[in-house]
Amino acid sequence: MAFGKLTRRDYNKKAAKDFNILTWLYQIYALRVLFIPFIALPFYKFKLSGNRKALIDTPCIIASNHVSYFDPFIVSWISNRKLAFMAKKELFEQSAYVARNIRRLGGFAVNREKLEVSTIKSVREVFRASWNLCIFPQGGIRKNKKIETINKGFVVLAKMYNADIIPVSISGLEKYNWNVFKKPVIEVKMGEPISHDLDGDLIIENWRKQVAKMAGYELVEIPANSE
Repeated sequence: MAFGKLTRRDYNKKAAKDFNILTWLYQIYALRVLFIPFIALPFYKFKLSGNRKALIDTPCIIASNHVSYFDPFIVSWISNRKLAFMAKKELFEQSAYVARNIRRLGGFAVNREKLEVSTIKSVREVFRASWNLCIFPQGGIRKNKKIETINKGFVVLAKMYNADIIPVSISGLEKYNWNVFKKPVIEVKMGEPISHDLDGDLIIENWRKQVAKMAGYELVEIPANSE
């Protein structure tokens, strides 16, 4: 299915009215009724830690590393907040069913290669609805246990909408497990808020250092000329 058709159906656009009680209830259902009892607890042991009081009262950006397709549910679990999700446009190309359910969960399509006007407008609507935005700055699933170069779009959005950033780390889920007798431990940690007032490069380095330390990952030095 061509993405052009999906664009006309506004999969990359959201309005404040889309972030409503029905979306919130659908998120709760997906997390508490489906994910936790049927996937999380039967096959994994979860250790959630971090100061949830660090979550500021005003809408913020929750930025996590990305190791699996379960990550949006896990971030929702540890934050216990109403979240909108930026999802790669390729997910919406799979099928109308997949696209429809991502939308119901509060997700919208984004181009990972560049920050588009439609994305900026959708994020504005997220904050207008007093919801929070979940972003995976690595731009895709990374299972190499390294924090390397990341997409800088989340910094642009943080500064544009005066939204502080809450770093989250997920580790131990680099491989999926379907053995109920051998449950790996998945550690999920919430870090300290990063002010949007900081210099953009400082925000990126702060996020990288916090996530690498919390996850126990290697922090790979970014070349000086890296874009």
